[in-house]
Amino acid sequence: MPGFLYKQECISIEGAAALTIRSLLDKQQFADPLGEAEALGISSAAWPLFGLLWPSGLHLAEAMAKRPMVKDESILEIGCGLGLASLVSHRRGSLVTASDCHPMAASFMLENLRLNDLPPLRYCHGNWAPLIAGQALTLRVPLVQGRFDLIMGSDVLYERDEAGTLADFINQHALPASEVMIVDPNRGNRSAFSKHMAALGYTLAEQSIKSLAGLGVPAYSGRLLHYRRKGF
Repeated sequence: MPGFLYKQECISIEGAAALTIRSLLDKQQFADPLGEAEALGISSAAWPLFGLLWPSGLHLAEAMAKRPMVKDESILEIGCGLGLASLVSHRRGSLVTASDCHPMAASFMLENLRLNDLPPLRYCHGNWAPLIAGQALTLRVPLVQGRFDLIMGSDVLYERDEAGTLADFINQHALPASEVMIVDPNRGNRSAFSKHMAALGYTLAEQSIKSLAGLGVPAYSGRLLHYRRKGF
């Protein structure tokens, strides 16, 4: 596509068949000719982050590959980026909605579905930072609506978020009895997030995630944060 370069790779996922993924070539890519990203508050430095393969996203995909299927369960992925976890869950037959705030995420999702011979997957605009006046008019996809049995995300605790904006967004879209799975690369903001989630009635179970460096793959250290709420 004009304005940026991409690459296509076969990504191995423990517990699931490999996925063919189109991603941005590197962190230097940028193209916003219509000013869509700028209108949503996405800077040129942050623009390429949605389109890169991140270790936390891979670990979330592997967690979903190993997680037992739940009949008729509805799943929302927040901050999906390239959406590996959504693709893995979708291929298993789960009812998945992928969401991100980046204006290009939908087109990359559509292409990666095609590359893997997968049927359509619901994609929505999802941003826990409130839209300001006029921003909704620039969106090409619908906003996230409804409530879900499971909400998942990877590396979404990148801000201190003392006001609990992310937890409030999750609460807005989570069913009274629900689960939340977050893979966090030990960024240091999980304690505050967990306090907000506890105030919303969720209990937390943590699982350490560690992997050694491999061929072209750096070592990883993080946590799977698994929140559960029994209902009101």
